[in-house]
Amino acid sequence: MISFHDFERVDIRVGKVVKVEDFPEARKPSYKLKIEFGEKIGVKKSSAQLVSNYTKEELLERYVLCVVNFPPIQIGPVMSEVLVVGVTDESGECVLIKPDTDVPLGGKLY
Repeated sequence: MISFHDFERVDIRVGKVVKVEDFPEARKPSYKLKIEFGEKIGVKKSSAQLVSNYTKEELLERYVLCVVNFPPIQIGPVMSEVLVVGVTDESGECVLIKPDTDVPLGGKLY
């Protein structure tokens, strides 16, 4: 088990997808994303295995939740700066979590 203090150390923020591109170099079907988190955090890059459940058009301008305090990781030619979070569907593919009302960019999950 982890403590509440451990949970508090994971910084999950609301961002908006502002750019989506195919990522043909990825081992599994993925997109390259640019995500806006507001003035304090700015725009960050990520890659995400979302091809099974989302088109590029469905992702553009979509609000997403991301872990913003993991160290960047190299995924092929892409340096992923944030981790987009979701839950798995019955096929084991990622389904994004989305706030049910408008929230400010950069808002923290708690």
